[in-house]
Parts: sequence; structure tokens; C-alpha cells
Amino acid sequence: MLLDTTCTRGSLGNPAVTFKKALWGLMLILSVVIYGSHAPLLTLSKENGQIPFSASSVVVLIELAKLVFSLVFLLIWDRRRLKSSVTWHHAAPFALSALLYAANNNLVVHLQLFMDPSTYQVLSNLKIVSTALLFSMFLHQRLSLRKWLALFLLTAAGAFYTYGGLQDLRHLPTSDMQLHITPIGLLLISLYCLISGLSAVYTEVILKTQDLPLSLQNLFLYFFGVLLNLIIHLLSSSATRFLEGFSFWVLLVIVSQALNGLIMSVVMKHSNNITRLFVISSSIMVNALLSVLLFSLHLTAFFSLSILLLGLALYLYYGVK
Repeated sequence: MLLDTTCTRGSLGNPAVTFKKALWGLMLILSVVIYGSHAPLLTLSKENGQIPFSASSVVVLIELAKLVFSLVFLLIWDRRRLKSSVTWHHAAPFALSALLYAANNNLVVHLQLFMDPSTYQVLSNLKIVSTALLFSMFLHQRLSLRKWLALFLLTAAGAFYTYGGLQDLRHLPTSDMQLHITPIGLLLISLYCLISGLSAVYTEVILKTQDLPLSLQNLFLYFFGVLLNLIIHLLSSSATRFLEGFSFWVLLVIVSQALNGLIMSVVMKHSNNITRLFVISSSIMVNALLSVLLFSLHLTAFFSLSILLLGLALYLYYGVK
């Protein structure tokens, strides 16, 4: 279920169960808001239309913030579990998970060299399909034809929204940049979608198979995340000034993305990656609202079609028994 709680006759009047369901729902809503506000926050952080900070340093700080939060949560709620035997055999699997995430983050940059941004935005929605396929294979979850149809509708909803859900009427609708993609671009976008699905599903498998508190598992994951992304930052050409171009909006991006990473680990631990996909896709509503309010963009028919497909996907996957 989207809300990973079950209602029985005996639990309907249980305040603890009601509180848990409400907390779970609020957590998912917060994640939708964070996902939807990410692009507008990055736009607000621009100076003269350019991003003034090093993207790699922001990634390092996001991973570091998640590491610090995980350590605090571990000390507050799971300190007693530290006395149990924890070895590097528990930590080692997270190194591959962090490597996959780091590889995908850097692959996004290189993708722009072989296709235009619009083509990338549309085709990147195929990671929904790749994640669902890998989820079905590695977690042995057989999805019905109805649920596969829901996931394809979810993919289509994202594609239509990124293609033309918003429009700036202050400029001509046509762009000097023509749609294009090279054969290498097709190969790289396929690799991106595969790694995106693999990293998410592999992480879910580790989180669910280990008998360890989530805060400790997050500590392992983000330790490797900080280490790998710091190495990438130091090897990049932008590693001259770590905090150059930072502002309040950048700080808000770091804190919000760190918080969202922790929420997604809870989702993968106690629900699954399909829930994560629906949360990400639902964020188009928040993204559209903020884009209209902050940047005077206008909704198009593609947005209405995306919302229709999203609602139908939710109904088919969760509503039909």
C-alpha cells in the first residue's frame, strides 16, 4: 500500500495505530513537497541565470548532512543496539549502493552532452519502468497486469509533464535548441535508467534483509556516500572553492534533500520502491504550483493530462481490489 499500515477492526480505535498512520501520511506528503520544490529552489539560487556554486560540493554537503542526522538519530533512539556485534560485513554492502548513487549523479552531467535537456527530461522517466522491473525480479514481487498498466501510466504522466506541462508566455514557445539525441546518448540514458533502478532496489534489499536499526544502516550508507562524493569533488575542476556561491536557497536545498533522503530510506525499509516512485511522480503538482506562483509560468493541457494519468495510475495500483 501507499501508506504502509494495515487497518483491522481492533486497530481502528487504537490511538497508537492512528498516530502511526497519520505520521506516515505526513512523512509522504513532506517528501512530495520536497521533491516538487527542488527545481524551483535551484532556480531561485541562480545568479544571472547561472548556478554560482559547485554542484559536487552541494552533493557532498547533502551526504554529510544525512550522515550527521543518522548519527544523531542512532544516539537518541538506537544507542542500545550499538552494544550488539556489528562488523564491516554489515557495512560493506552499502559501499556498492553509494557507488551506484554516485555514478548516476555524475552520469546526469555527461548525458547533457549527447542530447538536449528536454529529451533527457522525457526519457529519464523510463527509470520508473526499470525500477519496477528490477523490483519485481530481485524482491520476487509479481505485479499484476493492472499494476503494470498503472506504472506505464505513471511513466507517461511524468513524460507529458516534463515535455510541456508548463509554459512561459513571456517568451516565444519555440526554442533555438532543437530536440536531438545521439546513439551514444541513447546508450547512456538506458544505462542511467538501469543504474537508477538498480541502486534503489539494491538499497531496498539491503535495508530489509539486515537485522539492524535503520539509523545504523543509514550511517553506513552515507559514510560511503560522503567518501565517494568527496573524492569526485576533489577530482573535478570545480574543486577550487568549496563554498563559493552559496546562499540561503542553497542551504535550504541541502537541508531539504538530506531530510528527503532519510524519508526515502524509511519508505524503502518499511514500504517499497513502488511507493517511492508514486511519491516522486506526485511531486509534479507541487512543482507546477511553485512554478506558477514564483516564476509566472502557465499550466498547459499537458499538465492536465499528466494529472489525469497520475490519478488513474494511483487508482489502478492502490484503489482497485
